[in-house]
Amino acid sequence: MTKDPDSAALLRLAGQGDRAALSALYQRYERPVYRFILSKLNDPHEAADILQDVFMDVWRSASRFEGRSKVQTWIFGIAWRKTIDAHRKRGRMATTGDEMPDIEDDNVNTEACVLAGQEAAHVHYCLGELSEDHRTAVRLAFLEDMSYRAIAEILEAAEGTIKTRVFHAKKLLLRCLQGRVQRGAGA
Repeated sequence: MTKDPDSAALLRLAGQGDRAALSALYQRYERPVYRFILSKLNDPHEAADILQDVFMDVWRSASRFEGRSKVQTWIFGIAWRKTIDAHRKRGRMATTGDEMPDIEDDNVNTEACVLAGQEAAHVHYCLGELSEDHRTAVRLAFLEDMSYRAIAEILEAAEGTIKTRVFHAKKLLLRCLQGRVQRGAGA
């Protein structure tokens, strides 16, 4: 195995029963997939359970991966379907923002941190104002840096639909952020 094999090679090896390859895939995708699941469930324990289910499915079906999409798209698709199944079982939909990491630094500029926190709060609020379809498309496009085609595959929607969702979501976010900043400046 090479030093940093690509995801497709790791998946092929995992499909042949290579546990180290599965572990490498897990390390590569654990955080973004967990954040994605958590953003849909607002329950860290359930998100962790679903994350494990996703990678069990990856392990079981790696040998059947046909390569018609990127590995990342395929894994996020599994996560999306498992999250939808969880919603059906619960009968409701809740969202949360991405978790902020704990940062310990003696050289932290307090004013910059406060401003960054305010900006993040504005973005989080405005993301929460979007419909679930818009919010999911934006998260995958900008937080996970996925192409419209990949998002369309994951969400099982037309690529044009995804482009339209992102376009409208960006306009709605801009309008919401401008309104919040103007209200904050006038207060």
